[in-house]
Amino acid sequence: MASSNPKKSSIQTYQTKGSSSARPRDDGKLVSGARALLLALKDQGCDVVFGIPGGVMLPAYDVLYDEGGLSHILVGHEQGAAHMADGYARATGKVGVCFSTSGPGATNLVTGICNAMMDSVPMVAITGQVRTTSLGKDAFQEADITGITLPITKHNYLVTDPTAIPRIIAEAFYIASSGRPGPVLVDIPMDIGLAQIESEKIEDVRIRSYNPDGIFNIDNIEMAARMIDEAERPVLYIGGGAISSGAYDQVTELARKTNIPVTNTLMGKGAFDETAELSLGMLGMHGTAYANMAVDQCDLLINIGARFDDRVTGKLDSWATGAKTIHIDIDPAEHGKVYIPDVSLIGDCKQVLNALIPLVKDRPRTAWNEQVDAWKTEFPLWYPTGQNEVLYPQHVCDELFKATDGEAIVATGVGQHQMWAAQFYRCKHPRSFVTSGGLGTMGFGLPAAIGAAVGVTDRPVWLVDGDGSFIMTNEELMPAVQHKIPVKIAIINNFCLGMVRQWQQMFYDQRLSAVDLSYQPDFVKLADAYGAVGIKVQKPSEVRAAIDEANSVTDRPVVIDFQVAPEENCLPMIPAGQTIQQMLVEKPR
Repeated sequence: MASSNPKKSSIQTYQTKGSSSARPRDDGKLVSGARALLLALKDQGCDVVFGIPGGVMLPAYDVLYDEGGLSHILVGHEQGAAHMADGYARATGKVGVCFSTSGPGATNLVTGICNAMMDSVPMVAITGQVRTTSLGKDAFQEADITGITLPITKHNYLVTDPTAIPRIIAEAFYIASSGRPGPVLVDIPMDIGLAQIESEKIEDVRIRSYNPDGIFNIDNIEMAARMIDEAERPVLYIGGGAISSGAYDQVTELARKTNIPVTNTLMGKGAFDETAELSLGMLGMHGTAYANMAVDQCDLLINIGARFDDRVTGKLDSWATGAKTIHIDIDPAEHGKVYIPDVSLIGDCKQVLNALIPLVKDRPRTAWNEQVDAWKTEFPLWYPTGQNEVLYPQHVCDELFKATDGEAIVATGVGQHQMWAAQFYRCKHPRSFVTSGGLGTMGFGLPAAIGAAVGVTDRPVWLVDGDGSFIMTNEELMPAVQHKIPVKIAIINNFCLGMVRQWQQMFYDQRLSAVDLSYQPDFVKLADAYGAVGIKVQKPSEVRAAIDEANSVTDRPVVIDFQVAPEENCLPMIPAGQTIQQMLVEKPR
């Protein structure tokens, strides 16, 4: 970062030809830094950018005016740009890209960048910055965004040499998408964007201090295979790392070869077909009772690409106490950080499984499989039906699964609706469930669903959102309507902040404080005001028809206001920091 004292600054400043004009004019073989930026983005395979222009980003937006091959979606708020890039990345596996101007534009990206960091999502955020001559002087809309985002990015850059732009963009994409994925921020001062340079395509990226490729340490792989062969009650515990590495086929092969029951984290949904007989669905705080029981009673826990999150483990020293553990993860820092495994296999999940599977013996179904099936029968996911036309949120998620046959991409906001969607929408494929896990970002759902729909055009994209989450970012209906993005939005509307209400009811003596959303707007009218389709549903008998109607609309978004039972609680539930012995399970009534 530049010193606040201009006499001590080591940053070289750059002038444009014809200083009376701010436009980044190209001159023969030379191009502006801004054009070099856009050319570099296209060289890295970027085809769409989500963002909002502003003063110091005008050089890039001026070039965008006539630079073909790169689409831009103008968002309602910069946080939406980051979440759209995030959703695009999760659904496609490619790097998502967002633009913002300096100051408040850049700081508005922070929540989305942190969200991507927590969930290991490959994203590159390009921010404009004040001129290098103004750095450190509290210039208009100056913010030290590289300093601000240092803890929440995998890496970040302040560009002080315009000739470095092509290399830095290539490095940013490489860092974001390799190893354990994550967000990278590139901050470009305005005069750097205006400077004239010779642009070149970067064919190969090598960073001396960063080499994430290949398997790091699988010396204990034969021991791991023996542990799997000798276990009587094993469980496969699958996280988002299995999806990032593309290990879907390998996870499936290992499960089928060994007949080991499979549970997944929220981030791991779709890494194994949740409609398969061996699937236990999601584990953890709001996981299925039978997944949590299986983990509690197992004698071997095989962690593939998960990080022993607190929402999974609860009280750590009472979790899976009778089990030995194998941990497969590409990030060495995760091994032993929360939970010390008996065997660590450090490397890409797909590569490690390719090495492990041939070493493991075939296993028939055992008494353990029968026990797990018995738990499934005794403690199924369940909701009331046929009770005075009351619409239950679980019914909406279940009917959505049936109507789409589990083939849709489903995004969510954060709250009760997120957990009901995770429970009842069973994903058959990877990259089918787009949700905010580690950061738990309300408002994530709508922009993320839009980003997913932009990236994947041959599958329906549904958003299961809460009324509270939807209120936070509903302005993103504007670009969805403008670009005819046919995302379908199912609002699980209980007229309150449902998860907060549930906790206050259960743990704070029903002292409901600041959770009432009864003064919310009419979501059907709001959809109509934006130019979307609005539908209101209040009865169970209306659910399927509304979903079918939404699926028939292909030229704009559809908002369905599902007005559900306001005091329904999300169960099963293991209270925060507690054990499976304190799990609240509602048997069928």
